[in-house]
Amino acid sequence: MKKLHQHPLGKILENRIAIIDGAMGTTIRTYGMTEADIRGERFRDSKKSLLNNGDLFSLTKPEMIGDIHRRFLEAGADIIETNTFGATSITQSEFFVEDPRERGGRKDPAFYQKVVDDQFLGTLAWDINEQSARQCREWADRVGSATSRQRFVAGAIGPLTVSLSNSPDADDPGFRVVTFDQVKAAYTQQVRALIAGGVDLLLVETIFDSLNAKAALVAIREVFDEQAKDKDGKELPVMISAAVGRGGETMISAQTTEAFWNAVRHVKPLSVGLNCSLGPDLMYPFLDELSEKADVAISCYPNAGLPNPLSETGFDLGPQDMARYLGDFARGGLINIAGGCCGNTPEHIAAIAKALEGQPPRKWRTQPTEESFARQNEIESRA
Repeated sequence: MKKLHQHPLGKILENRIAIIDGAMGTTIRTYGMTEADIRGERFRDSKKSLLNNGDLFSLTKPEMIGDIHRRFLEAGADIIETNTFGATSITQSEFFVEDPRERGGRKDPAFYQKVVDDQFLGTLAWDINEQSARQCREWADRVGSATSRQRFVAGAIGPLTVSLSNSPDADDPGFRVVTFDQVKAAYTQQVRALIAGGVDLLLVETIFDSLNAKAALVAIREVFDEQAKDKDGKELPVMISAAVGRGGETMISAQTTEAFWNAVRHVKPLSVGLNCSLGPDLMYPFLDELSEKADVAISCYPNAGLPNPLSETGFDLGPQDMARYLGDFARGGLINIAGGCCGNTPEHIAAIAKALEGQPPRKWRTQPTEESFARQNEIESRA
């Protein structure tokens, strides 16, 4: 492939460690929101509880979401994520569609085809993604202008509540509740809306199920190809981040770190990395392996340790703990992008940013271009 024009973030990653923001859900909880707050007028008559559907706050409490973005940016984040972790029709159906299992039925591809085709869910997913992207864009540009330092918006594309890799029925291992095309259709809508809202990057993150992630990556590729027909269409950089268990395997599809990288490397992402998982104390060997194998930038934004309901944030590790662990990763030459996942507040990100200031980024091998192949062939022909 020919060498593409380097994205501004790519240039930054070669010169310093970039900072990505922390946990939207954790930070939302510190604002003391209620069921009435998340419902607003638009969802006032919803039949199910919505309080755990944090993506809806982008529609009902945009001023709060904007304030969270501002705080992460002022803490030092170069990259902020849209509040769209579960903003697909499939995931939103958990909050708005009656579960057939409550009446003796089951969720299956016929059920999810109705979900994917549902106009209410489709409009809802589009609105969450587009509005969240616009909110991020506004604050990234505002703080970027005020500090004379460019900030970037990553469209967050999270995992689903269903799996393409495994059957939920122990007696029918071949059964899948949803099809690849249905998952791809849900992700396609999300990708289009994020791009319409003005994101700089697309981030497929917290990957438990590699096949679900493949559907998201195929959706991204197809949207890019579709937009290439428009003279103004352009491809955005793609970031990929997996969540792993104690053995360094993706939690549902059970791919090792190296196998996961081999499954997604054809996408030629801007970065690949690990997030969420079990916390930074157990992540080092898996990050080390990925850093050794991958020829792109490496990202790392772990949970603040394991869940702890007695902790103020719901997780064990405080800002200085996270700063110490991420500092160790940087001194080991393992990372180009660093931040925090669940349990990481703006205070955590500020501590991480301070600890990594001046630390050199990881160096990595670059993919050969057509030009370098041509030069190598010329050298070999003369030998």
